Amino acid sequence: MAVSGLSGIESMLQQMRVAVTKAETGNLAAGEAVAQPDGFAAELQRSIRRVTSAQNAATAQAKAFELGAPDVSLNDVMIDLQKASIGFQTAVQVRNKLVAAYKEISSMAV
Repeated sequence: MAVSGLSGIESMLQQMRVAVTKAETGNLAAGEAVAQPDGFAAELQRSIRRVTSAQNAATAQAKAFELGAPDVSLNDVMIDLQKASIGFQTAVQVRNKLVAAYKEISSMAV
């Protein structure tokens, strides 16, 4: 479980590095656009699903450890719980930034 999460993160980081390199050097081929699959709302929904999935997986692993499952170590449980906690904290901060931006925009004169 921890390995698949890390490979996903590494894959995302690699994609970001490639995009940054292309943006810095201007090496976008003719007609090649920066990938925006479904927009901000879809990405936000996917992020919330990932956070929820991480929380559910960490909770399930903690329960398995409590029940004495032999293939679950305390180290893995603690790491997964921390990953879920960090993901949730990040989601809360994003929400706070969105609310602040909404309030700022709504208070602007038309």
